[in-house]
Amino acid sequence: MKILPVLFLVLLLFSCDTKPDAEVLKAQVESVDFDQKLKDLGIELPPVSPPQANYVNITQSGKILFLAGKGPRKADGTYITGKVGADLTEEQGYEAAKLTAINQLAVLKDHLGDLNKVKRILKVKGMVNAVPDFTNQPEVINGFSDLMVEVFGEKGKHARAAVGMGSLPRNICVEIELIVETY
Repeated sequence: MKILPVLFLVLLLFSCDTKPDAEVLKAQVESVDFDQKLKDLGIELPPVSPPQANYVNITQSGKILFLAGKGPRKADGTYITGKVGADLTEEQGYEAAKLTAINQLAVLKDHLGDLNKVKRILKVKGMVNAVPDFTNQPEVINGFSDLMVEVFGEKGKHARAAVGMGSLPRNICVEIELIVETY
């Protein structure tokens, strides 16, 4: 008779599901409103610029998104151009990388319809058009990374490369690629 209560307790423990169900996870995801976060930061996403050649802005494989390189396109459609260390300061490069982040967020929003579908920013490849002796590429690309973390919090932290280039297309000062995981 003593075995029956122990058996009941074992069955009860094995029948308890400790994993949250899909509805709970969905509610947790929906509790963050990244569109509101952008408004709170005073950021308005621009229209997405069409590809300049024979490629697409974004491809998807399962839940992973690969975003083509984008540059610092301003609201008037022109780009911030020049070499960091000659034509632009490190601080101006940082702001250009931040503008590039806004342009990549626009691509994400256009593709997903809702930034709340972003699970995590996985990888960033930042390229800086710089003079040969400029070595602060990471500080420039921090403009991009800092904004991703400001918008997405811990989900915005990512692996990254920040490299210098002898030139970039149309003399833009930065170009940044992005890999994102979605729900």
